[in-house]
Amino acid sequence: MTDQEPAADRWARLRSPRVTLIAPVLLAALDSALVAKGSAPWQLALSAVSVLALLWRRRHPLPVVLLTLPGAFFNEIWLAPVTAVYAVAAAWPRPRVPVACATAFALVEFFHWPVAADLFVLSRDNALYAIQSVMLGAGPAALGMLARTRRELAERVEELTAGRRRESRLLAEQVLTAERARLAREMHDVVSHQVSLISVQAGALQVASTDPAARDGARTIRELSVRTLEELRQMVGVLRTSGAGQGTPLAPQPTLADLPRLIDGSGLPVTRRLDPGRRDWPEAVERAAYRTVQEGLTNISKHAPGAEITVRVAARGGRLHVEVRNGPPSGPAPAAPLPGGGHGLIGLRERAVLLGGTFTAAATSDGGFALHAVLPAAGA
Repeated sequence: MTDQEPAADRWARLRSPRVTLIAPVLLAALDSALVAKGSAPWQLALSAVSVLALLWRRRHPLPVVLLTLPGAFFNEIWLAPVTAVYAVAAAWPRPRVPVACATAFALVEFFHWPVAADLFVLSRDNALYAIQSVMLGAGPAALGMLARTRRELAERVEELTAGRRRESRLLAEQVLTAERARLAREMHDVVSHQVSLISVQAGALQVASTDPAARDGARTIRELSVRTLEELRQMVGVLRTSGAGQGTPLAPQPTLADLPRLIDGSGLPVTRRLDPGRRDWPEAVERAAYRTVQEGLTNISKHAPGAEITVRVAARGGRLHVEVRNGPPSGPAPAAPLPGGGHGLIGLRERAVLLGGTFTAAATSDGGFALHAVLPAAGA
């Protein structure tokens, strides 16, 4: 134990079970050695039995009290029976047994051997000695019952605290369930309605248009709308399950094999360099890589029309590197710019961090922009 050791650690060390078990035994041995000094061998044996019995006071407190009483009667030792009475009071759930043990010790202490001839004479000395004997018996019993009551109250407080935590968790789950249901309603009523209108308009354009390029574009828009509606339906189902464990399964999630179709469907001039290696990447890693490319192409189509685009996917040292880079915009700005709040980049960074990887998004020196995600092969 050093001087720099915190006081709390020192107190915890002193209150360790081994210390609290051995320390009273050593003190009782010192008390017996001082009191029984020069006594007969059989008296020393009784004192030794009283002291050694304290080692079992936690498992068998009542027999230990009975074993310490002969030493108290013949040798007037105190600490061994006091410790034993305290152990009974601290362990027994009802006060009847501790009171009986305290009474027995008080009587043994008052009528100790050899019994004085004037012990029954009413005098001030005998009255004070009787009060002393009662206090020797009642003190440890009261302290033991107080310790037991304190321990029971601490356990009750812990149970109440755990109950309050469960109630708080249930309340939070109820609030979360209500919020999930509200989000599901909003997504279904607003987003689904708008995407359905886009799909209907694209279908009408596909039928009415005579331009092959316009018809192909309308067909692509309709296919994307139908796919979006299907994923939206799956997400609404997940939200309505309220995280109850067995939720609605998500639609088939995209993988690295879907990247060429994503790039081709974007309608952007992309230079692709896809070399993920032959490694079977975890599903979460492949999904994060796909979403990174998807978000990058979406942002470029909104903010950098006509820019040169490069998509790189490569495996290096057990990590999957995904980069989407674009140069400065060269096309005309859209008449009605699409809104964006940066939440897509935040979501990509969160995905990478959860997988144990990194994500960066920053402007380049040539006026373009670059997204770079590094995803480990051990991503969960």
